[in-house]
Amino acid sequence: MQTGRRLLALSLVIYMASFFYGCGAQPADSNAKRQTVTSVLMPEATGEVVYGNNQSSIDASNAGNGYLQVTYNGSALQAKVQISMPDTTVYTYTLTPGQEETLPLTGGPGHYSISVLENAYDNMYALVFSKELDVPAIDDYLPYLYPNLYAWFTQDSAVTQMGMEISSQSSSDLNYVERVYQYVIQNIQYDTQLAQDPPVGYVPSPDATIASGKGICFDYASLMTALLRSQGIPTKLVVGYSGQQYHAWISVYLQETGWVDKAIYFDGNSWVLMDPTLGASNNRSDVKKYVGDGSHYVVKFQY
Repeated sequence: MQTGRRLLALSLVIYMASFFYGCGAQPADSNAKRQTVTSVLMPEATGEVVYGNNQSSIDASNAGNGYLQVTYNGSALQAKVQISMPDTTVYTYTLTPGQEETLPLTGGPGHYSISVLENAYDNMYALVFSKELDVPAIDDYLPYLYPNLYAWFTQDSAVTQMGMEISSQSSSDLNYVERVYQYVIQNIQYDTQLAQDPPVGYVPSPDATIASGKGICFDYASLMTALLRSQGIPTKLVVGYSGQQYHAWISVYLQETGWVDKAIYFDGNSWVLMDPTLGASNNRSDVKKYVGDGSHYVVKFQY
């Protein structure tokens, strides 16, 4: 995951197939109620399939559900793990020493290469353990329902409780997505100070974003991903490019329409592209100019 000053240019984009709640929306059926999810999916390190040495551990017991759990136990202060997907795309994550991290397998079934590395000096890392892993089958949706390093939540998380509160007011999955969108753009302000100099290896925290009421675009994507996944809606946190701009957005799966991507906003008269990061900062007039027609989006990573 690349971080740095380019994060200032990040923006989150969401594609909606109908009118947004509170923005020219058609009134929902007041008698319809969405069934709120009260028990979230949580990853488990069951210990049935574990690889490693005294410096690292890779629990692959639930690889078929779309995730690994990796722990670095060495003496270095910094560590990373690299996961090469079946299509050879390499995902790099920062590990907190001694802490188990849940990492998604979003490349589908196939051959994965996992390498755990520790900091040797400066920006140089040394390999401490590697494993070649063949995963014959991965559920299509579970990787996008479980929490992971970049969109973490538990049953007791503030983001989970917020999701249940919003869901209790929603008439359907689509109405819930609309309400989540409005909650985020109305309550989270863009953190320009953090965007100017984000920490290396920055990892978003949905609960911290709710508590502070601000964040950079990676935080917007992470918060919306956690709110939707915790309510059983498969959601991809996507990072890539919009033209030359490094960019983050989400894709949402709805039973009625399948996976929907990018951004559409209905202003009461016409459809326009909509960026919730800019929406949150009241710069909506620049949205279409910034993101174009959506045809030039290039996906690099899916979490």
